[in-house]
Amino acid sequence: MTGTTLVVVSTAEAVHLEPGGAPPAARGRWERLVSHRLTHLLAPALLYLAVREIGLLALRLMAHRWDKDVGRALTSWDGHWFLGIAEGGYRNVPPWLVDAFSRRTDETPLAFFPGYPALVRWLAALPGVEPVGAAFAVSLFSGVCCAYALHRIGRRVAGGSHRAGLVLVVLFAASPMAVVLSMAYSEATFCALAAWSLVGVLERRWVLAGACCAAAGLVRPTAAALVLAVVAAAVVAIARREGGARPWVGGAIAPLGLLGYLGYVALRTGQWDGWFAVQQRGWDSRFDGGAATWRFALAVLGDPRSVLELATVWFLVAAIALAVLCARRGVAWPLVVYGVGVLVMDLGSNGLMNSKARLLVPAFTLLVPAALALARRRTGTAVAVLAGVVAFSAWFGAYAITAWQYAI
Repeated sequence: MTGTTLVVVSTAEAVHLEPGGAPPAARGRWERLVSHRLTHLLAPALLYLAVREIGLLALRLMAHRWDKDVGRALTSWDGHWFLGIAEGGYRNVPPWLVDAFSRRTDETPLAFFPGYPALVRWLAALPGVEPVGAAFAVSLFSGVCCAYALHRIGRRVAGGSHRAGLVLVVLFAASPMAVVLSMAYSEATFCALAAWSLVGVLERRWVLAGACCAAAGLVRPTAAALVLAVVAAAVVAIARREGGARPWVGGAIAPLGLLGYLGYVALRTGQWDGWFAVQQRGWDSRFDGGAATWRFALAVLGDPRSVLELATVWFLVAAIALAVLCARRGVAWPLVVYGVGVLVMDLGSNGLMNSKARLLVPAFTLLVPAALALARRRTGTAVAVLAGVVAFSAWFGAYAITAWQYAI
């Protein structure tokens, strides 16, 4: 017993046990482990917020140069409509809001989907919260949520990793028109729902995929591409007899949001294609298979009229190249279907050409090959490339909503 006691005492003295009961070396390892896990957990949010803050800093500098108010720039154009719907609903939108032809009917506000303004309205109902602040808060929170989903996608795809996920977050936050993610626009909310829906598809969590897809269908018409990807993936799972009843449930609920709102507008207008009719009458926007985009591209390349228009054409070319790269590099096919679907909707619309760069923001899955490639490069190379992308995005976004005088 005496020998045992001496051994125990000697051991305790050797490791210098303190009142906390853990040796300093063990506590140091635990603290480093906790610190590493915390950094790992916060990294997607911190990177996203840092990139967007750089964009806002550039916006403040550019706004000062053009004598414009930053808040007004971030709530301009469609932002007015979303705030008007959030405050008064579809029937009480401010009368000064008009369509592209300076007209206004009771049906005009129906062109804007209800998901984002509904979130803004619910948040603005809290004491002390103004609608503009609520709109920015919804966009900010949505962007962070999207960052975590993109990080997960970057880890789940073939050849993916923690690093690839972080690079994908930066590329998304620094896409050419990422400034819209900080505006009173619905893109950030849609992208968050779309990204988590695709996470559900990749992880075979079909209820998550279907629920997020249904919610995205209440935010933007771009959800048509997401519905296609989710339903197609669910059908394949059903054909392979995977997941039991869950793919049936996910596939069934995925289109409900989009079909529900389109059905609502059809009832309000008395036309089965009511939403499309409102778009065409108010903004001359319809699907023409890309004819208008082709004419626009040829005209701009032949005689560049502005930085934004010329850049928009090259962004579209780059997006097409990325889509081909996605297919050739074996990116998970539901991600390719979604990204290509968004791109086809953008290219095929004859709507406002100046908006085409903004409409590419939800096509984040096309960035996966670039993220995987950069993640495999040396840290210095990857950081240098990403820094250049962030700087360009910050300048271009600031230019688009200050120096550029037309809608985006």
